[in-house]
Amino acid sequence: MSDNPDRFLRLQAVLNRTGLSRTTMYRMIRNGSFPENVQLGPRCVGWRESAIESWMREPLAGTNADRRAR
Repeated sequence: MSDNPDRFLRLQAVLNRTGLSRTTMYRMIRNGSFPENVQLGPRCVGWRESAIESWMREPLAGTNADRRAR
């Protein structure tokens, strides 16, 4: 296990890291090809940094496109 606890990234940080547009990111969440957000408060969501880093290493892992290719 890592010594560093998992951090939550807010929307702008996720968009900056991934290079995705907001619309594209939410479309990918809907179709299951991007990590879902975590509700942090009544009007606040974030993404686990580890989930975003994992997605960036293998963006198609576990998606419908990946399953069709097999």
